[in-house]
Amino acid sequence: MQKSTWLDSLDWRRFGIASILGLAGLGFGYFLWKIYRRRSAKKPETAPPENVYETDKLVNQYMAFHYAEADKYFKYDFGPKDHLEFPTRCAELCKKHVTPGVLSRALDIGCAVGRSTFELATQYEEVLGIDFSASFVDKCNELKENGQALYCVPGEGELSERGVAEISKEIDRDRVTFEQGDACNLRSDIGQFGCVLGANLVCRLPTPLDFLDRLPHIVVPGGIVVLTSPYSWLEEYTPKYLWLGGFNDTNGDPVHGFDTLKEVLEPNFELLEANDMPFVIKETDRKHQWTVAHATVWRRKGKEKSKGD
Repeated sequence: MQKSTWLDSLDWRRFGIASILGLAGLGFGYFLWKIYRRRSAKKPETAPPENVYETDKLVNQYMAFHYAEADKYFKYDFGPKDHLEFPTRCAELCKKHVTPGVLSRALDIGCAVGRSTFELATQYEEVLGIDFSASFVDKCNELKENGQALYCVPGEGELSERGVAEISKEIDRDRVTFEQGDACNLRSDIGQFGCVLGANLVCRLPTPLDFLDRLPHIVVPGGIVVLTSPYSWLEEYTPKYLWLGGFNDTNGDPVHGFDTLKEVLEPNFELLEANDMPFVIKETDRKHQWTVAHATVWRRKGKEKSKGD
């Protein structure tokens, strides 16, 4: 007779079940550990996207757009030469609608490298230029301090031609100041103005309604607002749900930027003028952006209080 051992007394059915459950537990624990490792793993660091308006390329491009002589900026006998000098034409549109007796203080919001700001100083006693780009504002202040600044006009590939931006001696540069700022969050003590120029601004703002809603508070009665925009809405600048136009509403009807401007501004402003305003931005000697901005001029409703009131 064979001698029995502890193995003979073992309940193999229960042992098998326990083993299976143990292995299953280990497997599930390993699965949870993998999930934990994935979620707690350090994400690879990615550099924030570069702001193109801070690059040397864009600074030079806008310096040429604002200050280059026509024959250097557009070298051909043919083409839309009357569409050059857009910043000067914006300032002239502002001055066209000046109302005598209204506060002689102007704001150029989104001033870029400052040509319109300086041109407005021929009409207004005080002009403030604001831009979100620190590099643009640095160029503005260089022009204010020195009356001139160097830049490069793009040519072909890496080739370029040096240019010199010069502020006319007829312009009193002491009337002009520049600062970095956010059109959607203007400082609370900015004061009021008889003129606000926002050239090609609204479709490059993250929250354009914040800017438009501020206008009744900073423009005195009788003052004007001049807005230009090609309404080129892009999600890289403005979240789609905050676009002022370029989409269909819930009824399937198209909504355009000008429609929303009228809806927002007309309670406090009277529309004086609406026109197409083309402009040209040079990329290379043989490549230019031709764009048609929509220019609108608005006058603040109400009667300005006299200084004695």
